[in-house]
Amino acid sequence: MLGAGPAGLAAAHALVARGGGVDVLEASGAVGGISRTIEKDGYYFDLGGHRFFTRFDEVQALWESVLGDDLLVRPRLSRIFYNGRFFDYPLRATNALRNLGLVESARCVASFGRARLRPRGAERNFEEWVSNRFGDRLFDIFFRSYTEKVWGIPTTEIGPEWASQRIKNLDLGAAILSALPARLRPRRAVVPSLIETFHYPKTGPGLMYERMRAQVEARGGGVHLRAPVVRVERTGFRVDRVVTADREGVETTWAADEVLSSVPLTLLVQMLSPAAPDAVLHAARQLTFRNLLSVNLIVDHPDLFPDNWIYVHAPELKVGRIQNFKNWSAAMVPDASKTSLGLEYFCSDDEELWRMDDAALVALGTAELRSTGLLRGAEVIGGSVARAPKAYPVYKRGYQAHLDVLVDYVRRFENLQAMGRYGMFKYNNADHSILTAILAVENLYGADHDLWRVNTDTEYHEIRSDRKGATA
Repeated sequence: MLGAGPAGLAAAHALVARGGGVDVLEASGAVGGISRTIEKDGYYFDLGGHRFFTRFDEVQALWESVLGDDLLVRPRLSRIFYNGRFFDYPLRATNALRNLGLVESARCVASFGRARLRPRGAERNFEEWVSNRFGDRLFDIFFRSYTEKVWGIPTTEIGPEWASQRIKNLDLGAAILSALPARLRPRRAVVPSLIETFHYPKTGPGLMYERMRAQVEARGGGVHLRAPVVRVERTGFRVDRVVTADREGVETTWAADEVLSSVPLTLLVQMLSPAAPDAVLHAARQLTFRNLLSVNLIVDHPDLFPDNWIYVHAPELKVGRIQNFKNWSAAMVPDASKTSLGLEYFCSDDEELWRMDDAALVALGTAELRSTGLLRGAEVIGGSVARAPKAYPVYKRGYQAHLDVLVDYVRRFENLQAMGRYGMFKYNNADHSILTAILAVENLYGADHDLWRVNTDTEYHEIRSDRKGATA
């Protein structure tokens, strides 16, 4: 098993439950990947804010079996910060009208109408896909700035696949219906909404994966930290051995009967020995990831704001999202008189943000937080930084052709399966990643699941529909 993130540990857990043997090889010193939890001075910081929600019964059953009563049910509350104001998310008509003003609201409605009457034809990129559904003005307000912060490229350079994967089923017309009193809605109207509650581990997502690790090891499996894979040795299209190296460069060889990999797909093909064909290596080098910086602050105030998180669409600020961990779980904060926040910054290896030292990042985060008004005069009394390289696969226009080359090549291996977000270069939610792991293990026992169809033929499950105006 390559990688001890959600997919790797879920696969290991499923294997030992069947009585199989497994060794999990993890490059870092912690399990959970981007879903790990950082502990500092008794405070727990989630690396990005990870909700646990799913429509897959087998995934929900796994979560509940691992954590039991430590899997909490939490209310969802989030807003958007834009132009010095806070917008409810999902959007509510009265709140949006008040914040935008009558003139801008009228322009947004007119822009929405034009998009419906005269949509752009080709939808060749993210901007065209979203503008066709929401109109140009709403796109500029609620999509452009945040999206360009996350990906670091203009929205015209982002493929439409990301929008269709992450925004599908959200419809502005239906959202407007949902803002109307039930008696004014058309009969039999189906109103989509976002889920209002989610599950969350008591002290953050790392608790889930630490428990998985313990259960895997209790059943005889091995989870080996600080064991980065440096070479995957093969004969034709069969993996024979996997080689890791410790900090001193001493190599360890692991015999490979079956290999399940959740390490970045681009790195996997570049670690093959003998090397993959030049065309495959070229394709791997064209696919990129975006890094995540979390600036974690402790504030001397018991209750700063009610949200779980806030999206920052203000283009003048570098921060993309602000997490309020106390509102995810009270157990994340050891002192009830304090609040802990995580400010998320997105960047690439060559950007100044990624190269800034921790003190400078804490100062930047503090200044930007103060500019939003969220500090309410309170003082920041502590700060630290967590870094997650290669956090998000970038769906830059044209990426799919390069990804297809890698997928076609990896599919040819008889004892190698790729799974999870990194392993498949797919912007999966955690439950999609875990589902690919469960299905990969079933394949080892005779099933024939196509893992690459997960999260392409399943409905985006954060959306629910309620008829006749029922409350979601």
